[in-house]
Amino acid sequence: MTEDIEAPDFAKTYPNLADADFGAKVLSCSDDWFAPADRMLQSGPAIFIPGKYDNHGKWMDGWESKRRRKGGYDHAIVRLGLPGTIKGFDLDTSHFTGNFPPGASVEACRVEGDPDGSTVWSEVLPAVSLGGNAHHFFAIENGQVWTHLRLNIYPDGGIARLRVYGQPYRDWAKAGEGPHEVSALANGGRIVAYNNAHYGTPFRLLMPGRGVNMGDGWETRRRREPGNDWCIIQLGRAAVIERIEIDTAHFKGNYPDRASLLAANVTYGSDQSIVTQAMFWDELLPEQELSMDAQHFYEKAVIRPLGPITHVRFNIFPDGGISRLRLWGRLAT
Repeated sequence: MTEDIEAPDFAKTYPNLADADFGAKVLSCSDDWFAPADRMLQSGPAIFIPGKYDNHGKWMDGWESKRRRKGGYDHAIVRLGLPGTIKGFDLDTSHFTGNFPPGASVEACRVEGDPDGSTVWSEVLPAVSLGGNAHHFFAIENGQVWTHLRLNIYPDGGIARLRVYGQPYRDWAKAGEGPHEVSALANGGRIVAYNNAHYGTPFRLLMPGRGVNMGDGWETRRRREPGNDWCIIQLGRAAVIERIEIDTAHFKGNYPDRASLLAANVTYGSDQSIVTQAMFWDELLPEQELSMDAQHFYEKAVIRPLGPITHVRFNIFPDGGISRLRLWGRLAT
């Protein structure tokens, strides 16, 4: 289940590039005496366990450095799980009350391999003030692609979670015609909008592999009125779709009865206008009956020949949970 917070749009429609589930990793940090820095990259919300201590003191779910006595500040260098453009940050100090850093900033770089002493860092989030036990969202307007971040905290303290919301980058220059999984996050696929996500996170539809449990997917609440639930996805590149997979892994008493896909080659409009346009798109995959906890594959025989498309509207009838949606296609020239 997603956290009960009022998050900005960038945190709802873009994945967390610093998620450990994508392979994000802390390469180094100045100090993590009380709690290891890798904890702040975990995908789940931070927790607090009263009375739990270890050899270093109170156990905390996040990164926490010791108290500085000789000036300076602490920092951690993070390799993003997916390179991409950054749309916003969440510097989360949940459960850090008397031990949160009062300030922080973020720098970024784009390098092959990992940064070293000669790496040039660019400031993407100037120094900001932080409070205790709170989410701190900051929108970023920067179109550059980054591979690594350096989180600076002033002067010391604890960060429960570092979330870096952004658009994954894929260099298509050397890609063949395919077919490629153009819906995949790693290939630039993204969630544009959805009508409901009460129990799950829509971007996990586009993750690699099969879901690990029922929480690893998109699940809506039980619909008590007419209609159906939907999610709109922008593909990483325009492509002619040749194969589709709908996976209901782990969804047994709550999988959708049916599903369909509408699609279009969108050349204009904002995300909000696309939501309206999508109601009138052509049918790519007619309604298909689904079954519990299963992979459903559809080939050219049932996929409508619409030519190159850039967006799909994924309809589920009437509601329920989907683990993964995958579309393979040949790139449009």
